[in-house]
Amino acid sequence: MANNLQRATFIGLLAIILWSTSVGLIRSITETFGPLGGGALLYSATALLLCFTRGLPRLRTAPKGWLLSAGLLFVSYEIALATALGLAASRQQALELGMINYLWPSLTIVLAIALNGQRWRFWLWPGLLLALAGIIRVLGGDNGFSLTALKDNIHQQPLAYGLAGYAALAWALYNNITRRFARGHNGVTLFFLVTALALWAGVICSPQPLKLSWQPGAWLEVLIMAAFVAAAYSCWDWGIQHGNLSLLAAASYFTPVLSSLLAAIWLGITPAFAFWQGVAMVTLGSLLCWRGTR
Repeated sequence: MANNLQRATFIGLLAIILWSTSVGLIRSITETFGPLGGGALLYSATALLLCFTRGLPRLRTAPKGWLLSAGLLFVSYEIALATALGLAASRQQALELGMINYLWPSLTIVLAIALNGQRWRFWLWPGLLLALAGIIRVLGGDNGFSLTALKDNIHQQPLAYGLAGYAALAWALYNNITRRFARGHNGVTLFFLVTALALWAGVICSPQPLKLSWQPGAWLEVLIMAAFVAAAYSCWDWGIQHGNLSLLAAASYFTPVLSSLLAAIWLGITPAFAFWQGVAMVTLGSLLCWRGTR
């Protein structure tokens, strides 16, 4: 019994590792195929893999209100994140946008108070402020906690930063709506199919032609990322059902650190010390939020 618990917990932790590769790989894919084209190829491959591994979506008995609202949030989140990372002016900026996205754990907890009646304690609010301060530290760079530097940084790519901020809020809303209204249903496969179709519609309507590359490495990245995403959802489902849920919840808050590290290695960049300070603050802030609602 103990071995089964440990095995399931390890499988759940594997999902966190797989998800942590998303920022670096998505940025690399969108550099080759463009923000819309790269996203369309990635989510098409992911949807197909999920159909093969999890079967076609069967949601006839799912609550229609949840299916529509959660589907819109899921699809818009995936599109916003992929587009934001693709629009980043540099790989360093892509890392910063990825960190904004990782405000979702703290926002999920805050929204849980308003939407799901989550009980909370004092540690929640210092945790939220620390996470927000971490984002300011990341975007401020060598200027430290400078709101002027933050404003100038965002002004360079307002759409990309706006999309990253929206992604964090959308995923937090999705988590809370799904927890309250899903009634055990899982719409991930359907949502990925709709995401792929929406991105292909964007590619068709875009005045810019689809960027194609015949380099095997570029297509391999698409397949690797799709396999990671499909596997991560399956591993996470198994982990939270049969593993140590408390340990998995705590470990998930270290995703910003792992994601930034893997992205920096994959993209071949060396973030400044200020960036890692901000990452640590966002992670610690998220853990305090979690602690404040246990």
